[in-house]
Amino acid sequence: MKIGDYSFDEYIEEVKSFHGSVAPGMIIGGYMVVLAKENLPDGEFFDVICETGHCLPDSVQILTPCTIGNGWLKIVDTGRYAMTFYEKYGGEGVRVFLDPDRVKGWPEINSWFFKLKPKREQDMQLLLEQIREAGKAIFSVQRVRVKPDLIKKKKSKGSIAICPQCNEAYPVKDGEHCRACQGDSPYLQDKKVL
Repeated sequence: MKIGDYSFDEYIEEVKSFHGSVAPGMIIGGYMVVLAKENLPDGEFFDVICETGHCLPDSVQILTPCTIGNGWLKIVDTGRYAMTFYEKYGGEGVRVFLDPDRVKGWPEINSWFFKLKPKREQDMQLLLEQIREAGKAIFSVQRVRVKPDLIKKKKSKGSIAICPQCNEAYPVKDGEHCRACQGDSPYLQDKKVL
């Protein structure tokens, strides 16, 4: 079975190139993307929600035009290994999730998914073989409707100004200073430019 336009082995190489290593979650995510797309009407414009930030968003970005940067891919972290492809204007879609009941028949996948043994003790070759053999059999699909507030288009940044405190550009809509200078910086202390 192909994963998008790739054979299984070609997809593993693509995952290594994109992600930096062979990530079983991305291989599984590839099958999830294929299954979701098979359950969408032809010619549909869709967006995607990933319910985890681990691996699944990378699979979506490799296999679809949906990216975090263009706003067609959102992460709504419910902690569940699931993704939803939905019609971008009305919100009707399909949700694909790794089904715990279906994973039970695949011991190495089950062990990986439920973290039953440390990564260093996992048999990567066996895990990949089981993922290849299982294909789409370890997932379930649901019809869903996405909440309207998640369908909204990303608003433009609007006008840009220079923050009087840090002297960097920022969206004027954020106030008289950039959000970082208002206390919303991700850093403990800003350092001088190198």
